[in-house]
Amino acid sequence: MKNKKFKILSIDGGGVKGVFPAMFLMLLEDELKNRSDGKFQIYQHFDLITGTSTGGIIAIALALGIPAKEIYNLYLDNAKGIFGKKKSFWFGQIRNSAHEREFLEKLVRNKFKEINDGVEPRLDDCKTDVCIPIYDLIQGNPSVLKTKYHPAFERDYHIPAYQAAMATSAAPTYFNPYTSEYVDLKGTKRIFSNKVDGGVMANNPTLVAFLEAIKAFKVEMSQLEILSLGTGHKKFTDGNSRKRWGLYYWMRKDKRQRLIDLFMQSQSQLVANYISLLYQGIDKSEKDNPNFIYDRIDVLLNEDNFIDMDESDPTKIKNFAELASIAFQHNRSSILQKHFY
Repeated sequence: MKNKKFKILSIDGGGVKGVFPAMFLMLLEDELKNRSDGKFQIYQHFDLITGTSTGGIIAIALALGIPAKEIYNLYLDNAKGIFGKKKSFWFGQIRNSAHEREFLEKLVRNKFKEINDGVEPRLDDCKTDVCIPIYDLIQGNPSVLKTKYHPAFERDYHIPAYQAAMATSAAPTYFNPYTSEYVDLKGTKRIFSNKVDGGVMANNPTLVAFLEAIKAFKVEMSQLEILSLGTGHKKFTDGNSRKRWGLYYWMRKDKRQRLIDLFMQSQSQLVANYISLLYQGIDKSEKDNPNFIYDRIDVLLNEDNFIDMDESDPTKIKNFAELASIAFQHNRSSILQKHFY
């Protein structure tokens, strides 16, 4: 692979805020329909797609060949079903997760089967390679579910695609850890239990894919071409001289789960900073001669356009998706030229 670029698509976690990358990718596919070679779907343009949580669901869906428009519509049409029956804090969430998973699991499973002619697809059925971060509570360590792009990767490609999607999106306090079982391609029954959202360690999975490309695919850094999509971020600040920084402040005050916002946003920002360092050097000293091709599409949120990860109001979700339309217009020419032509 000395001359060919190795293309990576990375998609952040963020619950229903996944409408941001879904909308952006939908607009990209609309543009790609004009290609003479017929390659108008996202998966046809990337060697490796990575995603965490909601981004993991999108990544697997794209890799299975589901059009971005259908993924976007899944969010708009089903947010109420996924997040509309949120349990009360005092009488529900103290002992249980805020939401039940059954609706989401059935939705994703049926959509994945639909694109695969009614047959349950596994990660092995992805049309391009994927790597999907999760946290494994059984082993007590982070893990990355992968297609078989290296001879050593014998475990994950057997996993049903919908189960991988449920595992990476099992956000603590929002959903219970994910537990299921499956029969692998050799006929052996496998337990797949207590998996947690990859956002606890890789909400922005760009660095995960970067290292997979370097080590598993043996790609040189100069060959990399990375498009990284965020789900919107709001700077976490608090300059008040408060004395009470207890659980109420971090998990309940003003109905905000500040602790979860903090660790997800800080992790995403740290990875973006490290990739930028690799890309352009310290203080952008290598800006005129970057080490690879890299674009990060994200938006800074404020009180007016911020939505929670489990927002279920269709109007608010549509308005949030409009931010991706604006970002697309600002970056359209550059992204198409660098990553698709």
